[in-house]
Amino acid sequence: MLIRIQDSDVFCYTAGKPFNPDLPSAVFIHGAQNDHSVWALQSRYFAHHGHNVFAVDLPGHGRSSGPALTSVEAMANWLVALLDGIGIQKVSLIGHSMGSLIALETARLAPQRIGKLALLGNAYPMKVADALLNMARDNEPEAINMVNSWSHLSSTQRTAIPGFNLQGNARRLMQRMSAINPAQLFYTDFSACNNYQQGEAAATAIQQNAIPALFVMARQDRMTPVKASARLRAALPDAKVIEIDQCGHSMMAEQPDAVLQALRDFL
Repeated sequence: MLIRIQDSDVFCYTAGKPFNPDLPSAVFIHGAQNDHSVWALQSRYFAHHGHNVFAVDLPGHGRSSGPALTSVEAMANWLVALLDGIGIQKVSLIGHSMGSLIALETARLAPQRIGKLALLGNAYPMKVADALLNMARDNEPEAINMVNSWSHLSSTQRTAIPGFNLQGNARRLMQRMSAINPAQLFYTDFSACNNYQQGEAAATAIQQNAIPALFVMARQDRMTPVKASARLRAALPDAKVIEIDQCGHSMMAEQPDAVLQALRDFL
């Protein structure tokens, strides 16, 4: 689905399903240098099991036009505008990595619009090492290689699909994002994550509005380790926490069934 938001075209994957206002809605938000396709299994499942699904391409990513937004706050404001444009009053937000911060900030900005909140691969604060931040600015191809190495358990990890390599597929997606938007996209995304400081205020809004929250963390995640979300989880003591074993940061691809089961139980 293409929709015009803030003078730019926005793409949302809906699994070909028309919007039905009588069904609950779920918005899936990808992480840095990615697009909606990282949610392929999970978003398609919910679209065929009683939900309106919108797996978004953030501005400057995938099939959405316009420059990439430079702060998590701006991305959350954009997401609220998207909900208004589609006509969604209440929504469950599911965000991975940078997307988890966007979901968190949206809950701070518009808590009355959020039904449930699922934060996958979250860290707060989501500080990016100076070496990686500088590499994303000065040598994006090498930053892509480094992040892919750190996001997966093994460079030779394969799925049940013959010849399909998880790390190779993830690297190619990030390379494609660079080709679509060459304006230092990775550095822009990483800087937005690095600078976000509204987590405590968001947690307060979530608590005050009794928004059910879920953390899905990967035990072998080297990008956002389980301990990196401890501060936020402490501020949300009622949140449910699920840890997935034998899984790195790219959890939707490495352990798709476990991620789907966690979201199914929650939503």
